[in-house]
This record gives sequence, structure tokens and C-alpha cells, in this order.
Amino acid sequence: MEALNKVLPPHWSHNNPIDIIGDAGPDRYEAAVKIAAQDPNADGLLVIMTPQAMSDPVEIAKKLVPFAKLPGKPILALVGGASTVDLKLLAEALDEKKVHLPTEREAEQLTGLQAGGISPLALIHKGFQVVIDSQAQHYDEIHISGGQRGLNIRLPVADLARLTAARFAPVSRAGGAPDG
Repeated sequence: MEALNKVLPPHWSHNNPIDIIGDAGPDRYEAAVKIAAQDPNADGLLVIMTPQAMSDPVEIAKKLVPFAKLPGKPILALVGGASTVDLKLLAEALDEKKVHLPTEREAEQLTGLQAGGISPLALIHKGFQVVIDSQAQHYDEIHISGGQRGLNIRLPVADLARLTAARFAPVSRAGGAPDG
């Protein structure tokens, strides 16, 4: 715990699972995984990286490669999607001139939910417009936040759209930071 406190922001989860916070870059991922891998109480590691505006998924993945062959400590890294929101396309879908990506703090203030746990289901009847990238229609099911960090829900894409009164629109582009 002490070693993690030295490399993580003060508001990290301080618990298992280790939440290194959404703005984590490649070096923070590497440092946290290195510390966790050295813990004799850890039988294996599961690293889940959900790309944020400031994330560099490719560089983070490169930093994690050396940990894939730790003797006696399996690691599974999941990278959530290779696309990012294109703010121009989103503005177009919403018939707005311009939209901006809120900071983590702004998102928490707007929704009343903790970053990493903001769920479209928790925002039903709260005045939010929900737009689902049209690429989701190619899948039967989708994983979304369950309303708190570390809790995910898998449900049919059509059910998510129906429950949240969402519309589908092409609002993403491949990789990188949000464009706009």
C-alpha cells in the first residue's frame, strides 16, 4: 500500500481492485502493475484500461507487455474499445454548434456520480440525451458501467437504447484523443 501511495494520486482506490484513476498515463500503469506484480499475496493480475481523452492506449499496452510473462503471475489486459468520441460528429448528432468533453470533476458534478461509475442507466429521467455510437448496432450486447466503479453490466444494445431513449449516430473515430 505504501509503495502504491508513492506512485498514485492521493484519491486512488486504496483497495483491491487498484483504481489508478482515469487520467493515468503509461508510466503510472507501469509503476502500479510492477508494484502489484511484486506482491506475494497476488496470484495474478487483471488490468482493465478504459481509454479516456488523455489516454494513450498503445503506449500503455507497450508498458504492460513485459509483465505478460511473469512466472506464476498471469496477467490479462483488457482495453475497452479502439475508438474515441469525435466531438464534431457528436455535436452534429445533437444538432449543436459545438460540444466539449467535460473534465472528470465536471462530469461528476453534472451527473452526481463518481467518474468510472457514470452509467446511462443512472441518468434515466434526469434530462440527459443519450447517444450510442452507431457501431454498437453491430453487436448483440454491450457492457456499460453499473453506476459505481468496478461494476459493469452486460445487456442487449437494443435494450440499452430503449431504456435510455437513446439514439444511434456515428460519433466515433478510431484511436487517439477526442477530436474537436
